[in-house]
Amino acid sequence: MTGSHGQHGAAMGPGAGELIAVVGAGLVACGYLLAARRLRRRGDTWSPWRDVAFGTGAAGVVWAAVGPLPGGPFTAHMGRHLLVGMAAPLLLVLARPLTLALRSLSPGTARRWLLALAHSRPAGWLVFPPLAALLDVGGLWVLYRTRLFAGMGHEPWLHALVHAHVLAAGLLFAFTVCRLDPVRRRWGLTVRGTTLLAAGAAHAALAKTLYATAPPGTSFTAGDLHAGSQLMYYGGDLVEAALAAVVAASWYRAAGRRQRRRASADWAYRGCARPADSGFLGR
Repeated sequence: MTGSHGQHGAAMGPGAGELIAVVGAGLVACGYLLAARRLRRRGDTWSPWRDVAFGTGAAGVVWAAVGPLPGGPFTAHMGRHLLVGMAAPLLLVLARPLTLALRSLSPGTARRWLLALAHSRPAGWLVFPPLAALLDVGGLWVLYRTRLFAGMGHEPWLHALVHAHVLAAGLLFAFTVCRLDPVRRRWGLTVRGTTLLAAGAAHAALAKTLYATAPPGTSFTAGDLHAGSQLMYYGGDLVEAALAAVVAASWYRAAGRRQRRRASADWAYRGCARPADSGFLGR
């Protein structure tokens, strides 16, 4: 029981779930890079840093599936949790995959379907930040504070299912908080910032409870349990600080756009061209 969670895939060898994760991450990364290449060959601009972010995020998913992680079983499991559920989703979302797909697809059925899906009412509900936080952090409370974590060590299919949920919920949470891609409803700074703070507090509280008590039905050495809990606590803080930086940057850009619009309206009201428009000032 003790070693079955953290060393799954390393000591026992990759199972079907791990191989599916590796192949899936590789295919998605190749699709992203080919779409970015198509965009650039067409003459459009697309930052190479987004390629780097997406490739690194996909590599993180692969490493979490088959790569060795340091520490005892619980510490290794928690490193896997941070990679799959927090760091990789943030990197993948920063690469703006939905925007790339919409720009690279030719006008036609596939593009219309994707646009309709992004602007659909269910998608609008799903990207409501508090709901995304509930699915993400709430799912972790269910995982670690019920016997689900213990059952995961005995059932490979349950192990794969839980990690698929952790990745999907992490992607949804990072997607809604960062708000970089075009969707039906784009929530404002207050909702996203408050949700990020609340989710961070819930994540930190869960890490503290794990420091004191192992998940029900499991037993780990005290050193392993404490190291894993601290990794969850401080690693989670780092990723949440990065998410906060993305939110702050988006607020800064939005404030700049509002200021430019107000300046344009003011110059129009005065009946004269803006300095930037006249080519004299403001460049």
